[in-house]
Amino acid sequence: MSYEQAAARLQLPQLTGAGYEDLRHGLRLPAPTSFNLFTACVGRHDASAPALIVDRPDGAEEAYSFGDVAAMAARLANALRGLGLGAGDRVAVLLPQSLEVALTHMAAYRAGMVVVPLSYLFGPDALGYRLADSGARVLVTDREGCRKVGDLWGELPDLAAVITREPAGSADPRIRSLPELLGASSASFATVPTQAEDPALLIYTSGTTGRAKGALHAHRVILGNLPGFCLSHNLFPRAGDVFWSPADWAWAGGLFDALLPAWYCGRPIVAGPIGNFDPQWAYRLLARHGVTSSFLFPTALKMMRQSGLRAPAELRLRSISTGGEALGEEVLAWGRAELGLTINEFYGQTEANYFVGNCAERWPVQAGSMGRPYPGFEAEVQAADGSPAPVGEVGEVVLRRPSATIFLGYWGQAAATESKFRGDWLLTGDQARFDSGGYLWFEGRADDIISSAGYRIGPTEIEDCLLRHPAVALAAAVGVPDATRGEAIMAYLVLREGTAPSTDLEADLRRHVKVRLAAYQYPRHFEFVSELPMTTTGKIRRNELRQMAGRPGADSS
Repeated sequence: MSYEQAAARLQLPQLTGAGYEDLRHGLRLPAPTSFNLFTACVGRHDASAPALIVDRPDGAEEAYSFGDVAAMAARLANALRGLGLGAGDRVAVLLPQSLEVALTHMAAYRAGMVVVPLSYLFGPDALGYRLADSGARVLVTDREGCRKVGDLWGELPDLAAVITREPAGSADPRIRSLPELLGASSASFATVPTQAEDPALLIYTSGTTGRAKGALHAHRVILGNLPGFCLSHNLFPRAGDVFWSPADWAWAGGLFDALLPAWYCGRPIVAGPIGNFDPQWAYRLLARHGVTSSFLFPTALKMMRQSGLRAPAELRLRSISTGGEALGEEVLAWGRAELGLTINEFYGQTEANYFVGNCAERWPVQAGSMGRPYPGFEAEVQAADGSPAPVGEVGEVVLRRPSATIFLGYWGQAAATESKFRGDWLLTGDQARFDSGGYLWFEGRADDIISSAGYRIGPTEIEDCLLRHPAVALAAAVGVPDATRGEAIMAYLVLREGTAPSTDLEADLRRHVKVRLAAYQYPRHFEFVSELPMTTTGKIRRNELRQMAGRPGADSS
């Protein structure tokens, strides 16, 4: 099936036969009144079409069709109702990529409930806070999740039941078995006729500082992600497309950049639960399942490049999208040379995703740029007073509402929601600049900007430069107090295997940056570490690095 045929059948944005300016000014996203994520992502597809391929640790696989998913989601929706839940109630899920995660989402959407995705890496404190704050009525998990919740029951008055994906093994009536519930429930369920603005997802922000906030999204959020998703994957879907991403389905990256849009487009996705990212394992999975399109965080791509592994000859990849951190010129060049494709970087955040990015098939990709505003969105760079920043000047990235991709608000935090907007503009807190060609260049979080000797310096360019040095595997730059300059630049580095820290290496790294960037941009301090602190979404915790360096800082999530 060609993209044109798929677009017509699946109600996708018409993106072919036009350049960037035509697309930007001509595309209008659908704005239905009635809309349901289950119907859009599963219910309207051919029941026999492949939907999910579960890659098992033993090398075997399990395959499910859209009809399989729909029937099991109906059974789970009936089971949730049987537990006393109704429209608007929150259903939490604490599992790695799996059939059970997908079923929980689709069952809750069918029943008009709200899904609270939770990272499997959460400990009891993080888990307890989110369950209590969201008022989740049910948690779908496994025995390990039950163990984590065991000591929290007294602090979770709203939690009525925990559903485990294993057979029953507990005498506690509050703990139920998913296989038994599915077996005892009907496969017939009338999907609740939700409105496009009805809440569907409550995703907690990364929580880099302070308490995480729950970003509440409506059913229509998938419509806001479609232009960027289809373009960043070079007009997805094409005939035979198969999707995979290691991104956790507990986060916006795994849901909005992988699972939900792949299913909206009627294409199968591979579920491959992993712990720490392993380049060799990733290559094997990509080749074994004939994956054509993938969303990979920059950190994963850097690790693949660093590994020195050659791409398997049977690799079928035709598109890679990336976001969350700046990609960098070196990794972009590696993708072209080793994988034979141009990696499309895009930009977004939990509250508003996929509204800036690239599409190598529609406009030239500028190495190091976040891309251009995707069709259907009005994004600006604004000065502190809300006026548009001149071309080349750094300001805050903002997005005009209404927009399908923008969240409904922070759960139970009206003041925080209000502060996220200035009039009709959503404030991202991210600093960037437009060039004369309409490309956005990321400069850093508002709190990541380093102010040194009168210069405002973003960390991204420094980190990208350091990564070009043959000794450096990973890099992060932060500002630290300096009596003369206000702030000096400190670089935290993970060195390549076989390389040892030394004063000679530090001097060489300083020269490396001075020559390639500017004299005021070179790091005056270095710290060599075995790993960089990361959020579970793959972003560097620069706030933690600042604290390690003795400078308290605020890193907004």
